[in-house]
Amino acid sequence: MTQNIAVSPSAQALIFDIDGTLADTMPTHFKAYRKILGEYGVDFTHELFLSFAGMPVIPQMYKIKEMFNPSDFIPEQVAAAKEDLYYKSIDTTQAIKEVVDVFNRYYGKMPIACGTGGERRIANRTLEVIGLFDKVDAIVTSDDVVHGKPNPETFLKCANLLNVEPVFCQVFEDADPGIEAAKAAGMIVCDIRKYL
Repeated sequence: MTQNIAVSPSAQALIFDIDGTLADTMPTHFKAYRKILGEYGVDFTHELFLSFAGMPVIPQMYKIKEMFNPSDFIPEQVAAAKEDLYYKSIDTTQAIKEVVDVFNRYYGKMPIACGTGGERRIANRTLEVIGLFDKVDAIVTSDDVVHGKPNPETFLKCANLLNVEPVFCQVFEDADPGIEAAKAAGMIVCDIRKYL
């Protein structure tokens, strides 16, 4: 299916989301959410998990607090516990071949960045596990921005670091907030869900 994931002729730089785009991290994230939130009596369903895709973890926890109002629930602390649990499981992460093939096909031919709603330590480790960390020209994480996706800040920062105008950047994403962010940044958008 790789041939179906097209790179626009006008693209001068590529920007990839990480979770669910380059790396099949979603099942591991879901397990971590289920375990941590279950300790607070929250039944975190797969449907709810999918609705949060692409959103940084702390804003997610504020939404959980708003929706379920669990007792003794401090969003920042719960988010840290969830990320710590997830971090311990990263080594089992598999690459999403169809998207990584696109990455590798253009590696060395145009600048490549990763823009993620995840923490830097997690983003870096995920890219190491799937063998791409040393190939990325720039990485923008939740630690580097004030406003996460769907705000365009993550992708605009990627474009700035790559020194390429946003209109010439193509973003590869798997979640609605990321697609919205890429469109708001004025970039070329590829929804990889159509190809997997």
